[in-house]
Amino acid sequence: MKLLISRHDKIGDFVTMLPVCKVLKEQTEHTIVMLVSKVNADLARSLDFVDEVIEYTDDSKALLQTIRSYRFDVSISGYIDTILGKILFRSGIPIRIAPATKMAQIFFNKRVKQRRSRVEKREFEYNLDLLKAFDQSLVLDFERPLLKIKDPVPHEFVIFHPGFGGSSDGNLVLDDYWKLAKQAAERCAVVFTFGPDDQETKTYFVDKTEDAKYNISIRDDFKTLVEFTKFIAASKLFVSTSTGPMHLAGLTNTKTLSFFGDTLFASAKRWGTVSDTICQNNFSVPSDYSHNLYLEIETRLLELIDA
Repeated sequence: MKLLISRHDKIGDFVTMLPVCKVLKEQTEHTIVMLVSKVNADLARSLDFVDEVIEYTDDSKALLQTIRSYRFDVSISGYIDTILGKILFRSGIPIRIAPATKMAQIFFNKRVKQRRSRVEKREFEYNLDLLKAFDQSLVLDFERPLLKIKDPVPHEFVIFHPGFGGSSDGNLVLDDYWKLAKQAAERCAVVFTFGPDDQETKTYFVDKTEDAKYNISIRDDFKTLVEFTKFIAASKLFVSTSTGPMHLAGLTNTKTLSFFGDTLFASAKRWGTVSDTICQNNFSVPSDYSHNLYLEIETRLLELIDA
């Protein structure tokens, strides 16, 4: 059979759909094709459990023609909207599986009631549950890490990624990131990384790191998401808010120290990474967090570096 697995939104959301592909590749002989946004396409192509990749485009007519040409037997969608629903419906895919959410569900003939707003499990686990509507015999477990780096070169450095691209509800203030970085730099090298939407935040740290007495540097020259993911995998620890790069760290089972919003929907209970639980160090950070919480985070940071 030929299966289309779709998750055409942001980086972190895309990563939460990858266990679906991993389970299918490990337990079946089906051809796995992913439909993803442009930013995730190269990373999807690098995965050994994804056979082919279709890049999502706003040109609905062209995308429909591409999907039709594959003659898929089944589609499984972790995130749906009306445009995608219409395209998959018109493409003639016989079995179209999706969560029973939004008006777009009318375009799917196997709808799974999940009530994700209750946050009874993590996002990637909700995605895995969609597989039961396809094949009840599948075991919803998978080998980690999802992305294995060939011949990894370990480095004794910690990455701080203070930006969030507008996708996080809980984060430290920049001054506290800097205090943590200085503490870490007394034990190992520290690297700050930034996304394309983090230029204002980057400027703050560029000014700070110009002082050569700190063992702290900045990297934002990664040409591809794959290159950035490999760099994360080489680190000792990845420190960030709940954002796409945190999920890239989870993809490679890199240890994470992560900050989440203090609401249930924004919590680690919903958005925890796909990595082994032992690799995750998650903190709920309200907007008015206390100095005591900062000290807890600092203590855990130093414990992880010294481990």
